[in-house]
Amino acid sequence: MNSLSVRRILVIVSAVLTVAMNILANALPLNGQNTGEISDRFKVLFVPAGYVFSIWGIIYIGLIAYAVFQALPRSAGNSRSATIAGLFIGSCVANIAWLFFWHYNLFALTLIAMVCLLALLILIVLRLYPGRKAATQIEKWTVDYPFSLYLGWITVATIANVTDVLYYYNWNGFGVDPMTWASMMLVVAAGIVFAVYARHKDLVFPIPILWAITGIAVKFKANIQYSGSAWAVAGLIVFSMIALDLAKKLKAGSEIPPPGMYDNNRS
Repeated sequence: MNSLSVRRILVIVSAVLTVAMNILANALPLNGQNTGEISDRFKVLFVPAGYVFSIWGIIYIGLIAYAVFQALPRSAGNSRSATIAGLFIGSCVANIAWLFFWHYNLFALTLIAMVCLLALLILIVLRLYPGRKAATQIEKWTVDYPFSLYLGWITVATIANVTDVLYYYNWNGFGVDPMTWASMMLVVAAGIVFAVYARHKDLVFPIPILWAITGIAVKFKANIQYSGSAWAVAGLIVFSMIALDLAKKLKAGSEIPPPGMYDNNRS
């Protein structure tokens, strides 16, 4: 068996194990408690409504899609899917490790696993960005878009994980009230979206972040001030993306020389 075959098999096994462990963690449940029950023990504001977590289903489909795509005979020479294989396997290990740490109440370790997962996904997406324009549509839907979506969601999950761990260790927020801190985290999420979109114009990355922020607004609708802040941040993200696009178009238009500017025959 050559190295190509081994790599393909490891990617498939990693994807299947990741999906299976996430399902079993709640079906068994792992350590007698499901993921949501543990999350509900943390009385923090940076947690969206329950329906928001359904996005994991789309992420799982994306992981399987990548595993299948990279295993196809016609993908044998695809350097983009191959170059991220090792990082993908590492991300699956981090994902599974997080599950075990979370379900066995090792919350400080969950943060380490989450940061590792975030870092690996950042590296994956950064490796994919340069060749995205030239990629085929099937490659975009099975490689580029799934990882952008996954990274967007894990970006939000990392912020939430940090707030959970700080709550667990009774951090007092330097005396700042929880709602102010949560609102600041919403702004941080918006800033990340702005930075990524301004640099890479990735339309998929913001989707899970907007999904989560609107989910926060829905969950805390009784808290008018905080819910309003969440809706405002969501609107700010959309507005900033549109504004960036318009600014780039205006800049491109201004760089087009007027007719005849470089006409050497002018008198």
